[in-house]
Amino acid sequence: MQMGAERYFLVPTLAWLNSGDLALQILCWGGAVASLFVVAGVFTAPALIICYLLYLSLVNIGQEFLTYQWDFLLLEVGFVSIFLPSWQMFEKPWTLAKTTTQSPKLVIWLLRMIIFKLMFMSGLAKIESGDTAWSHLTALNYHYESQPLPTPVAWVAAKLPELLQKFSVLVMFFIELVAPCFIFTTRKLRAIAAILIVFLQVLIAATGNYTFFNLLTISLCVPLLDDSFLKRMVPVRLRLALQAPAASFKVRKYLHIGLACLLVPLSAGAIVGHKFLPLALMRDATEPFGISNGYGLFAVMTTERYEIIIEGSNDRVNWLPYEFPYKPGDVKRAPPIVAPFQPRLDWQMWFASLGTFESNPWFGRLMLRLLQGSPEVLKLFSKNPFPEAPPKYIRADFYQYHFTDFAGLGKTGDWWRREYRTEYCPAATSGGPAQ
Repeated sequence: MQMGAERYFLVPTLAWLNSGDLALQILCWGGAVASLFVVAGVFTAPALIICYLLYLSLVNIGQEFLTYQWDFLLLEVGFVSIFLPSWQMFEKPWTLAKTTTQSPKLVIWLLRMIIFKLMFMSGLAKIESGDTAWSHLTALNYHYESQPLPTPVAWVAAKLPELLQKFSVLVMFFIELVAPCFIFTTRKLRAIAAILIVFLQVLIAATGNYTFFNLLTISLCVPLLDDSFLKRMVPVRLRLALQAPAASFKVRKYLHIGLACLLVPLSAGAIVGHKFLPLALMRDATEPFGISNGYGLFAVMTTERYEIIIEGSNDRVNWLPYEFPYKPGDVKRAPPIVAPFQPRLDWQMWFASLGTFESNPWFGRLMLRLLQGSPEVLKLFSKNPFPEAPPKYIRADFYQYHFTDFAGLGKTGDWWRREYRTEYCPAATSGGPAQ
């Protein structure tokens, strides 16, 4: 363990002060309260600093459960947003005065750079991966069924004609690789880019539960639109109420220039690679703070869906399953709509199914807590098959899942069909493997 102030730079988190359950809850609730100050326009900049520091504290101790790309995207956007408002005690957060006088243009462009990087790198990663599912335009033949938490719309979309699926992949590549380039051109082309990106995010949100990622990405499209465009969507009376005098940013312009000098090279390095030594050193120094990150969602397509089914028993003959609230388990349960909430254990089970029991040490700890009857862990399940006392034995099996068709759903009520594949984790007791 690193001692002294150095540890706050290597692993920046307030959990160094206290990492107990109460302390973690204070971090969560503190961020929620600070966000209300941001919405109300009261102490906006200090409140944004608090939001960033508290979320950074959680991400850096969350291990596998807080390493999703949208966690780092939220940190990056949150950090840049600190420099957007003035430091007045009270300010109207949705002011519609002219951007050239009311908003720090350099910070607006840094936010535009983030949405460009997010979209362009997501498309570029798919090409650079060499995955034939993308190069042959067949990725959507599998995606709707194999993604972490599909929705009922995904169940329907998986049955669309293959020609439409391939066309959809082409549209996605256009929005991820071409449309972001519009961001650095004219205001009309920026508006087109924003519309296309929002269109893609709405489709993604309709077919998959990607937590707050889609909402965050859509919010990043707002800086692509100037106020003359936004005013058309706001009633006149509300528009007049939100008007505010222009603020001066001369005092802070040098701070914004320094921010750009830091973030622009880091973002360029994320896109083209940090082969240049100064960029690599900058990346290493800033990486623990999440202020500039690389992105590349679904670079390699998962073509089959496997689910881990955890079961307990008292006699090793009769096994009862632990049901998760959101991930596929019971074949009669419809795919859920749960976003923007993220059930992180359900999500992590999807990643665990891509590897082995040995490659996921946290999974063994989960099994042990179930054998111990941990109330905190049992709350993460929708069904505890052993309400009186924990089981003597526990195991995990591997099943392959497929969507049913319309006829199957109408006849049996099953949204899924499944086949047993193999053992994922052998039967064990609290003392180790069952003999």
